[in-house]
Amino acid sequence: MKKYRNAASGILVPLAALAFWQLLSTMGWVNATILPSPGQVLIKWWAYLRPLEVFDPAQGSYLKWCFSGELIQDALGSLYRVLLGFLIGGGLALPLGLAMGYSKVAYGLFNPLIQVLRPIPPIAYIPLSILWFGLGNPPAVFLIAIGAFFPVLMNTVAGVQNVDSIYLRVGRNLGASRLTQFTRIILPAATPYIFTGARIGMGTAFIVVIVSEMIAVNNGLGYRILEAREYLWSDKIIAGMFTIGLLGLGIDTLMSRLSSRLLRWHRGLEQG
Repeated sequence: MKKYRNAASGILVPLAALAFWQLLSTMGWVNATILPSPGQVLIKWWAYLRPLEVFDPAQGSYLKWCFSGELIQDALGSLYRVLLGFLIGGGLALPLGLAMGYSKVAYGLFNPLIQVLRPIPPIAYIPLSILWFGLGNPPAVFLIAIGAFFPVLMNTVAGVQNVDSIYLRVGRNLGASRLTQFTRIILPAATPYIFTGARIGMGTAFIVVIVSEMIAVNNGLGYRILEAREYLWSDKIIAGMFTIGLLGLGIDTLMSRLSSRLLRWHRGLEQG
């Protein structure tokens, strides 16, 4: 029952924001071209989602292709780039972060370079990414990988370095080898930090994909938002923005539930 009450309370603020937005539109306090009403956005979102109708001369009728809608194509294109870039960036960051957190030598070697590159926003790499990879998916995936790399890396390093030394001493006293200590003590203890970094990295990936699609590719939600801006289709801009938000919310929810399932032992320790 408490779960449902929390869910109900969580939608109060969004509903209040929608009501205020509708009030602004109904009272005419804002130009509909600048800020269309929620109803207009919903209508445009449905038109954006609606399957394409293709005329079939043999049957003399229109056929609906369920996965040919513009929104479906754009969302799948953006999601593909996000997931691929995140897997590349996170896949490179995880072993490096484990090595830097575990080994002082590795930390001393890589940390100066990491600290120089980390403040550089992924957007700054756009000219180089286009110069190196041209246009299309490769530069977009490259930028997303950079955006996901540093959150995963820094959280992994912090997770390994913050393992309580008492656990390591207990492991050594019990005769555990360095490999056993790493796999059975350090890695499990760092996992909550790694999941946190992954969630932050995924959020960054969604930010970067929109920017990269506005520059380097000719499809995706970012490209479609930029196209809508050229024609002053503010309802389509907002529809695309909400679609991005829903995709991000869905993936973050999945990651949160996966983290909760895998880290049940960690929650038990915190409650204890």
